Amino acid sequence: MKSALIQKYNVPGPRYTSYPTVPYWNETAFLYENWIDTLQKSFIESNSSEGISLYIHLPFCESLCTFCGCNKRITKNHTLENPYIDAVLKEWSLYCAILDEKPSIKEIHLGGGTPTFFSPQNLEHLINGIFSTAVKANDYEFSFEGHPNNTTHEHLRKLYDLGFRRVSFGVQDYSPKVQKAIHREQPFHNVAKVSFWAKEIGYTSIGHDIIFGLPFQNIDDVIDTIEKTKSLQPDRLAFYSYAHVPWIKGNGQRGFKDEDIPKDKEKRQLYQVGKELLLKNGYHEIGMDHFALKTDSLYDAFETGKLHRNFMGYSSSKTKLMIGLGVSSISDSWYSFAQNEKSLEDYYKKLEVNKLPIYRGHLLTTEDLIIRQHILNLMCQFETSWTNENEYFQEIPEILIQLQEMEKDGLVLLQKDSIQVTEGGKPYVRNICMAFDLLLKRKAPETALFSMTI
Repeated sequence: MKSALIQKYNVPGPRYTSYPTVPYWNETAFLYENWIDTLQKSFIESNSSEGISLYIHLPFCESLCTFCGCNKRITKNHTLENPYIDAVLKEWSLYCAILDEKPSIKEIHLGGGTPTFFSPQNLEHLINGIFSTAVKANDYEFSFEGHPNNTTHEHLRKLYDLGFRRVSFGVQDYSPKVQKAIHREQPFHNVAKVSFWAKEIGYTSIGHDIIFGLPFQNIDDVIDTIEKTKSLQPDRLAFYSYAHVPWIKGNGQRGFKDEDIPKDKEKRQLYQVGKELLLKNGYHEIGMDHFALKTDSLYDAFETGKLHRNFMGYSSSKTKLMIGLGVSSISDSWYSFAQNEKSLEDYYKKLEVNKLPIYRGHLLTTEDLIIRQHILNLMCQFETSWTNENEYFQEIPEILIQLQEMEKDGLVLLQKDSIQVTEGGKPYVRNICMAFDLLLKRKAPETALFSMTI
């Protein structure tokens, strides 16, 4: 990757798990009633055909990982498990009371925090509680995030028996120095153990999350991590760029100095070396920062044009309606977004008065919906077009002019009614999406909001 291109395009930019991005939500124009109306509309349109998705946020962690920007509560007090699960099930019951018929659930993802902070018995209580008022859709896909240090054989067996077939383990990096810096010390043995257990039990998709650009990380660390990963042969991999945004994440990311973090050309070399090793070992690039073996459902979704991206990241299973349960969770009806209270105390307070714990949201405009689809196309298929008049908007000629510089740099191929990201342009897909982001163009942020794109 040319260093001149890195310097040129390494600017702050969104990761586009949604459009509009959260900082550009029109919260003042959003009403609680907006969410209920669009929720019911989307449910009617999708429940009997494709089903709905659930994201369940389980926020507790026993220790703080200093690279992490997730909403979490650091504690070793496991008596918090039961009250939290009861609250999530209360929230789910409020949703079910709003919907006209029993929900058909196609996708569940348990995220965190650390889902395996919770005991297998409590996770069973959670899932059984959900399905006391719901049914499983055809071709359902249930997944969870497991911490290699505390995921037990019983966790894996219990969740498998409940219908879970996909698990992702947070690896990050195997270097002891890097692990110490990010406060995530876990030996290779722990990752190998849980990965082998999952395969033995029958999980069909095992994922590992790896991060490049971590403090003190060098090329030898990336090579070692991917070589060890190769020996375990996970079905899919997330190879993320470390997002250093201490102005958002506070003291949790200030356990090391800025000069300890690889930057610009050095950081991109870590990605390039890692990507080449992954491709050499049979993994295929799927969207931004994701790789999969040909046997994994994510690869099939990419090849068939069914890959989807939402607040949970990439998914092989698309539903119009995704309900987020738990503190800070974001729901998506396609027509609007709604986010739950971020503090545990405020989350509980609203549930106590039988009200959905929503504190902000955004009602998508017609323009938002069109641009959202183009950004999804670019993020999931590396191309988009506007051959249909419903896909066209008046700023497209201006966008094409803006992208001409990227075409000269070999990042995109421009046609009258389409854009295609080149192989060399894939690392810059966030920058390409930014050309479509009209809200970002109309009001550039005055303070730091986003991590660097490269």
